[in-house]
Amino acid sequence: MIGFFGHGSMRGGQFEAQYRCYPVTFIDKAEAERGDKVFLPPSALDRLAQLHIDYPMLFQVENRRDDRRTHCGVLEFIADEGMIYMPYWMMQNLLLTEGDIVSLRSATLSKGSFVKLQPHSSDFLDISNPRAVLETTLRNFSCLTVGDTIPIHYNNKSYFIDIIEAKPANAISVIETDCNVDFAPPLDYKEPERRPAGFAGGGGGGGPEPMDAQPSGSSVAAAAAAAKRKGEETEGDAAAEASGPTFLAFSGSGMRLDGKPISSSQPVAIPMPGTRPSNTNASRSSSQPPEASGSGSAPKAGSSAGRKQGKLMFKDRLAAKFNDGKGAGSGAAAAPKPKVEEKKKEEEKEEDPKFKAFQGKSFSLK
Repeated sequence: MIGFFGHGSMRGGQFEAQYRCYPVTFIDKAEAERGDKVFLPPSALDRLAQLHIDYPMLFQVENRRDDRRTHCGVLEFIADEGMIYMPYWMMQNLLLTEGDIVSLRSATLSKGSFVKLQPHSSDFLDISNPRAVLETTLRNFSCLTVGDTIPIHYNNKSYFIDIIEAKPANAISVIETDCNVDFAPPLDYKEPERRPAGFAGGGGGGGPEPMDAQPSGSSVAAAAAAAKRKGEETEGDAAAEASGPTFLAFSGSGMRLDGKPISSSQPVAIPMPGTRPSNTNASRSSSQPPEASGSGSAPKAGSSAGRKQGKLMFKDRLAAKFNDGKGAGSGAAAAPKPKVEEKKKEEEKEEDPKFKAFQGKSFSLK
């Protein structure tokens, strides 16, 4: 006959009793939530001592109303008479609430050799070393039962794990035993989508791209030609930027006050402010005649700028002889007159003033 509210029987050396269950937080033992051990009244210790129950003491806890059962150990015998205090997660596995009646029976369990666990969430896989965390947690457990859900507290977070397989029995002891642990995929785990062979998914929402696509010889040559053209365009742009825009000075037409004809203007290229002149020789050539150089083009005949120093051309000697009447007796030819002065004299001879200022008639107001 089974006792009620802590009055147990001792048939065949087995302890049996019924208690009202409450969570361990009712006696300020919240640290017991990290294991599977319960608190029993002192009377239970007396009866267990009379039965000579072997240590460690293990028990089967059963909710006969809902036909749920699990196994546990005992931590201390400090509970009030007729009461049992157990971790809240164990009460949830047995579908119990505060004050419900549970049956307690002593049990002998085999040492476990294998257990398979299944996490509820994939977050458990983010733990750097889940096996070490699990080993540390199971030190507070005395037994495991298939179908239970145990919590693992790590880094201020709780992970729930289902026990889906155990060997050599559905309920095993994990005290001082070497037990192999295996993990099943988490309950919320999703298999990655399979893609056709030879394709890899592109990031950023793009379509799949061939994995074995390699650049061919023609594409490499085209890329090299494009790079070359790009380099030439870059050099041309740099040269254009270096030359910079220029301004043509004195390029307009002019008028004289006396009505005389004027010679054509000779514009001069001037670089814009903030830029460097692209060709200094070009601006100099527009304002003054080029100087003779050894590698330059041949000068025109009759020009004195292109001949070598110290030599006098035959045509120039003849012109000096007829113009000045000198050089025949002195043995040295006179230098020709500058062309600018000759041109000025010719303009003065041919000048016929067409307009004379202040040549009109005058009248008096008197």
